[in-house]
Amino acid sequence: GIHYGVITCEGCKGFFRRSQQNNASYSCSRQRNCLIDRTNRNRCQHCRLQKCLALGMSRDAVKFGRMSKKQRDSLYAEVQKHQQNQEQNGVSKDDSEALARVYPTSVSSGVSDLDDISPLSDGLLFDFPLTPDGGSTYYNLDLLTSAQPSPDQSSMDVSDAKLIKQESIYELMLEPGLFAHGTLEGSQLASDISMLEIDRIAQNVVKSHLETCQYTTEELKRLAWMLYTQEEIRSLQNKSCETMWQQCSLQISNAIQYVVEFAKRIDGFMELCQNDQIILLKAGCLEVLLIRMIRAFNPLNNTVLFEGKYGGMQMFKSLGCDDLINAIFELGRNLCRLQLSDEEIALFTAAVLLSPDRPWLTESKKVQKLQDKIYIALQHEIQKKHSSEDKLSKMISKLPLMKTICNLHLDKLEFFRLLHPETVMNFPPLYKEVFNSEDPTG
Repeated sequence: GIHYGVITCEGCKGFFRRSQQNNASYSCSRQRNCLIDRTNRNRCQHCRLQKCLALGMSRDAVKFGRMSKKQRDSLYAEVQKHQQNQEQNGVSKDDSEALARVYPTSVSSGVSDLDDISPLSDGLLFDFPLTPDGGSTYYNLDLLTSAQPSPDQSSMDVSDAKLIKQESIYELMLEPGLFAHGTLEGSQLASDISMLEIDRIAQNVVKSHLETCQYTTEELKRLAWMLYTQEEIRSLQNKSCETMWQQCSLQISNAIQYVVEFAKRIDGFMELCQNDQIILLKAGCLEVLLIRMIRAFNPLNNTVLFEGKYGGMQMFKSLGCDDLINAIFELGRNLCRLQLSDEEIALFTAAVLLSPDRPWLTESKKVQKLQDKIYIALQHEIQKKHSSEDKLSKMISKLPLMKTICNLHLDKLEFFRLLHPETVMNFPPLYKEVFNSEDPTG
């Protein structure tokens, strides 16, 4: 993408931003003529910075990133409030000022302030290559070693799930993409795919979706009016920020495991190279979860299913992320208005997951071809149900809000990491790996 005035990768964007924000001074142990390319870019910070500048990356563009002045002022006020609380609790003024210097800049670009992206990470995630055996078991990444679920944890029984070996995975910034095209109607690809092939694709994706939902439709109907009482909501609100973040990270980790299983069962996904499988999962899983959320969202009373019961935005108050929660609930309401069927949700999530626009894909054309077929199947499904012709465009129009939510989540996670690094260390391994919530330089 174009970052600070130059076409560059996400890794160099982050490196250049940090070097300017921290007024870094690097030295070269060689002759100041190191080769800087995708493979060697981490070996010499001095020469890497010089290449960034030589290519025209703008120091001024780093100052405020994509944040408006109103956003910066709001965030700075939030940090100042935290400073006052810390000083009252005996934390030194120097520590508080250091936080104030770090936070407004670390989130200014709308992504978490990660270290240089290396081709491989030592993080924990999936056992690749995944085996398309069609098994009914789900992953258990031994989440309980770092975070105990609450007694009323929702449906997934991790003790009965399949324990798998954990391997290293490519690291990648989460950068949600949009569909690379508008409509495929009348395109060459559409004419090359038979109705039989479209039906086969749709059946595969829908079956994969239904088999990997955390709750069946019947279970959701039974739970529909299981509401949190006012006393239970107050109990959630009285929890510490750290406890609530831990609780939510565990729920998200559990949900991600189902998305992985969903991806495995989509025809063609397992034929992608390992690098691309991992990239698509890391970059797209939160978007898939946001779409899947509407199955457990009740627009009649503006509540969502959380740990076995329905509650409104107020139950997440102690997270300290009102704007993020508001955006998620707004998306839930907007998507519910479209009255998507399970078939449409299945195909929509598959198309979002198989986005060819993710950075670092090695076979983006192969991913594009898979997405195109699913996209046509989705169009056919909408037409089959005699839905309005603009239903698909309305679905796609929600993607920018989803991208905003993904970026906002990264901002909030980074801020939380700065305030509570010990808690973040104890987040479930899957959550940490997918969202890169640990600073690799720490």
